[in-house]
Amino acid sequence: MITPRITHLALHVAGLDACIGFYRDFCGMEVVHSRQAGAQRIVWMAEPGRATDFVFVLMEGGDDLQLAARDYRHFGFALASRAAVDGIAARGAAAGCLVWPPRDEPFPVGYYCGLRDPNGNYVEFSYGQPLGPGAEAFDLLTR
Repeated sequence: MITPRITHLALHVAGLDACIGFYRDFCGMEVVHSRQAGAQRIVWMAEPGRATDFVFVLMEGGDDLQLAARDYRHFGFALASRAAVDGIAARGAAAGCLVWPPRDEPFPVGYYCGLRDPNGNYVEFSYGQPLGPGAEAFDLLTR
């Protein structure tokens, strides 16, 4: 049996260049592929070293999302420390895109904050979840 594996997430965005800048500056992602498909520009972004594992596909032509404050759909990025979460939150506040100030939640949520990307998607930055860097310190199945 073949088990499916997630490889990408595709988003139509209203401001492609602004979104590229956000994911580069806040998430450390880089453009790994860019092409023109008719009048539409399409860009693939990945974390360094993960271009064959998982990418964001950003496509021109989307609408700005207007998510409600209580809407918690988001993309999640793991950070190496609580101080790193605080740093991202401070940068987000200075840029006017902080939507969830840092907060602590019980396991497996951990310490996190949230920013709004230029297209309206929420992006969580967390420390202490059993996912991403440092996850080997947690055993999700025993909690």
